[in-house]
Amino acid sequence: MKMKSTRLFFFVILAILSVADSDLASDRAALVALRSAVGGRSLLWNLSDSPCRWVGVLCIQNRVIELRLPGMGLLGQLPLAIGNLTQLQALSLRFNALSGPVPSDFANLSNLRNLYLQGNKFSGEIPGFLFGLQNLIRLNLAKNNFTGTISSDFNKLTRLGTLYLEENHLTGSIPELDLRLAQFNVSFNNLTGSIPKWASGMDSSSFLGNTLCGKPLVSCNGTEGSGGKKLSGGAIAGIVIGAVLGFLLILLILMCLCRRKKSNKGGAGLRDVAAGKQTEMETPREKTEGGESESTSASTPGAFSGAMVKAETTTRGGGSKSLVFFGKGPKVFDLEDLLRASAEVLGKGTFGTAYKATLEMGVVVAVKRLKDVTVSEKEFKEKMEIVGAMDHHNLVPLRAYYFSRDEKLLVYDYMPMGSLSALLHGNRGSGRTPLNWDTRSGIALGASQAIAYLHSHGPANSHGNIKSSNILLSKSYEARVSDFGLAHLASPSSTPNRIDGYRAPEVTDARKVSQKADVYSFGVLLLELLTGKAPTQALLNEEGVDLPRWVQSVVKEEWTAEVFDLELLRYQNVEEEMVQLLQLAINCTAQYPDNRPSMAEVTNQIEEICRSSSPEPDTSSQQAYSIDSGAPPS
Repeated sequence: MKMKSTRLFFFVILAILSVADSDLASDRAALVALRSAVGGRSLLWNLSDSPCRWVGVLCIQNRVIELRLPGMGLLGQLPLAIGNLTQLQALSLRFNALSGPVPSDFANLSNLRNLYLQGNKFSGEIPGFLFGLQNLIRLNLAKNNFTGTISSDFNKLTRLGTLYLEENHLTGSIPELDLRLAQFNVSFNNLTGSIPKWASGMDSSSFLGNTLCGKPLVSCNGTEGSGGKKLSGGAIAGIVIGAVLGFLLILLILMCLCRRKKSNKGGAGLRDVAAGKQTEMETPREKTEGGESESTSASTPGAFSGAMVKAETTTRGGGSKSLVFFGKGPKVFDLEDLLRASAEVLGKGTFGTAYKATLEMGVVVAVKRLKDVTVSEKEFKEKMEIVGAMDHHNLVPLRAYYFSRDEKLLVYDYMPMGSLSALLHGNRGSGRTPLNWDTRSGIALGASQAIAYLHSHGPANSHGNIKSSNILLSKSYEARVSDFGLAHLASPSSTPNRIDGYRAPEVTDARKVSQKADVYSFGVLLLELLTGKAPTQALLNEEGVDLPRWVQSVVKEEWTAEVFDLELLRYQNVEEEMVQLLQLAINCTAQYPDNRPSMAEVTNQIEEICRSSSPEPDTSSQQAYSIDSGAPPS
């Protein structure tokens, strides 16, 4: 009897395993059909490997539960295949070139919670079978070619919290929806009528580009406004006349500027600017994804934002009458040489404006003109002596300073390759050179070594303003940390929300940043390197949270491939090292300071990760890893 029970148990196990293998084989067939129809070479899947190890695929218990292929160059119409992934919970096909209708077999995806189809060319009406997917929480159909009306059947999606339908060709009115939508956007369609009461609390940008009225736009009984009503003929004529007059005024200003530039053959120098001979103008600067203008390697010669120095302050303002140099090297220039130098504005940062100064003898330096310095000359001198004594390969050395009542200048080595911020976010177009793992991990290691060096000089020593725009690069793309020691000089009002994306949650005064708060900022920097996302982006993955919290939320769902920058996923075979660095970044951004490692520990871990990196890239297969997100408290 016992033997029969054992055999029965054995056959049951075999049957279960056979069913599991059959289900995975069905999922695999669906993925292969998808690849054949729209993927081609853009999906570098190793067909001899398990589909659970393919890029963009996540499995649990031998079933595909997530398929994320954003920006993979998928082209054409989706086949009847994805509907066979019956355990699918998340599907992201955003920012590809997919066209045609949404396949009808999507109706089989009863477990689907997140559907991201934005940024494609899908057409036809919003299919009715989507309203049967009652587990949907987030639905994004934006930036496609959908037509027809917005159906009231959206009410069937009782769990829906995000609905994005902007930039389509939808018509009719916004229906009455009895949903608790946290995010909603129907802008730039062809909608008409009044905005229903349930949507009146949304931001006005959610309704622009339509012919809509009512709160939050203008009243339906009021005058024409931002809801998209047509302008009268008189208003159009006024706009045209104003535009012509504005163009002529701009042309006149440009002619005056050109004449002034020709008369100044010697170029604009620091003394010329100080004497007011240079017209004040704003320098074009490259913006990061977060929106803040920071120092970049591209500038316009002779363009200044305010006076550089006031030449007479050396006699009437008190303070040093010459540059104070650090180091034992020869002093090849003095204040007079610096004032005669030609200058270019590099950008405006948290603590002042940075300039590239080219001296007559050919020496090039970077000069920072500080703003809102509140300390006395004695305290300023003491702080600068500490900063000037710092000597590390990965720090931008302070060469000299100048102090007077009206002007405070710092002179640094000039870094020709600009900042990490510009390198990561400055050019994401077709001409961009991919930023590979070796470069990113090398920058992370160099920056961590510099910050650990700063911390090693006493518990009171911290950087206070760690962010990607303060990580400058040498010609060989080695990290050089700048702006250290300056946070203690400025007034609280001069350090606004610009660094909030990097600031630790416990920091209330930007002048008093602990070493553990530095660790938090560095952890955000690591996440920026790994994800390619600026931490000051308004929304990350449509969740509306900061970068550390967004990463942790994705990791808790045991999915990491969506986190990493595609430049890392496509060209590397270092997934394990990437995941290790991601885990370290999460530990650094723990909510509570005591749960964060020290910078010395961070440096040691990065050194180990860099040593274990594979020297030979291999794109034949990719692995989606899950990592422990429970270490730092949320």
